[in-house]
Amino acid sequence: MPKLSALITAHNEEDRLASCLETLSFSDEIVVVCDKCSDGTEEIARKFTDKVFVGAWKLEGERRNTAISYCTGDWVFEIDADEHMTPELAKEIRTTIETTSFDWHEVLVDNYIGERLVRHGWGASFGKAAYPGLFKKGVKEWGPERLHPSLKWSGQKGPMLKGRIKHFVDRNISDMIRRLDSYSSARAMDLRESGKAGSFANNLRRLFSRFFKCYVSRKGYREGGYGFLVALFAGLYPLLSYLKATLEKE
Repeated sequence: MPKLSALITAHNEEDRLASCLETLSFSDEIVVVCDKCSDGTEEIARKFTDKVFVGAWKLEGERRNTAISYCTGDWVFEIDADEHMTPELAKEIRTTIETTSFDWHEVLVDNYIGERLVRHGWGASFGKAAYPGLFKKGVKEWGPERLHPSLKWSGQKGPMLKGRIKHFVDRNISDMIRRLDSYSSARAMDLRESGKAGSFANNLRRLFSRFFKCYVSRKGYREGGYGFLVALFAGLYPLLSYLKATLEKE
């Protein structure tokens, strides 16, 4: 039977790591990578697994690739500390790795802002409606970026899983604003280092095109004010990243 590794990379997640780890008992091993943690994340992780690794990484892609290397399973399931498995998805994952002829599968995501399920409108680098979370070890490689690193695959993509993971993405609207600020700052550093920040006109255009994609094409309008905010922040993300990259030194 194929062995499954559940993988979490975490930075100061003591307030929500335990509730995530409690949902991962269906896996054969749990691997937790603590990145620059200064709270009780490591101690909490060790209550659930002896495969806890501590370090400090500059780039998200580098951290995630290192974390995958610590897994010993034939398959890896990546999950974040603010996400919870459901019993239905856990069962589907076990069945999939035992029967599939493919190398990786995407997982659907139910995003929550506080207690509000916001299913429509996500994307454009400000939220995920699905992600490539289940894969054979060795077929997935993250790129060298700080935020939303690129992906390189060496295997064949299979059908999307039907079950959904619960993602508690933001506690409230203030949390959404803080995340936009954090995301755009990290992206600005990548843009400065690459020397490819683009132009103001192009990034201003992306504000409107991304807003339209999230609010109209991805039906964010069905979520009321939350859908409007998701679309607005998705549109602002590249423009703010550009302005920070070109107007600020660090």
